[in-house]
Amino acid sequence: MVPEDVEVKGVDVDSKTRCRHYHSERDIIALKFKCCNTYYPCHLCHEEEAGHEPVRWTRDERDTKAVLCGGCGNELTILQYMNCQSVCPHCQSAFNPGCRNHYHLYFEG
Repeated sequence: MVPEDVEVKGVDVDSKTRCRHYHSERDIIALKFKCCNTYYPCHLCHEEEAGHEPVRWTRDERDTKAVLCGGCGNELTILQYMNCQSVCPHCQSAFNPGCRNHYHLYFEG
């Protein structure tokens, strides 16, 4: 569950960060976009709602907390997320392994 003091913007976002675009049982992460310091469930939500182009996190910023688990509300660093093998290290909730295919939209190689 998303903590009350954390806002996740997007289209039809539920309490576990699922949105209109990605809403399977395992689509329970939100990503903080560097450009606006705001959490969105996906790149499509950012595109529809933010009103500006996204900026990707650099390799040097992988220790930044920028991934929110919709299962427990803990923030993961980018590196923790990339190395967690699609399981939250705090609550063991399963993340969608297909999100890996979108890393290039959020994180520089």
